[in-house]
Amino acid sequence: MSQEEDPELAIIRARKMKQLKEKAAFIEKIKESKSDVKKVDDKELLLKYLYDRGDEVLDLAESQYPVQAKLVVNRIVELIKSGDLDSLISGGELLAIFRSVGLRIRVDTSIRIQEHGKFISMGDKLKEGID
Repeated sequence: MSQEEDPELAIIRARKMKQLKEKAAFIEKIKESKSDVKKVDDKELLLKYLYDRGDEVLDLAESQYPVQAKLVVNRIVELIKSGDLDSLISGGELLAIFRSVGLRIRVDTSIRIQEHGKFISMGDKLKEGID
């Protein structure tokens, strides 16, 4: 009779282990979703303080230096939450912050000149002068 109990005990143990693994995976998934929500909230908070193309600079920084940009964003959000930073941040100021910590964010720029009511690029204007 003890031989019949051993397979039954093994089945019960296996079932219990499966339940524990599923529970652990569920708890881990909840923890990950909470951390994702916190990160989104931090970014949303920072976006409320950005103006004058600040959101573009932030997107460029995150695409070019994702890990480092996240650290800088977290620090800025800490300053906002603690009340040490209460003014808005322009795109140029945010770019200066990233450059001050050594991140050379590449921003696409173009110079356009208004001529006869139309905007033309500086390159096109120089090409016209050569022809």
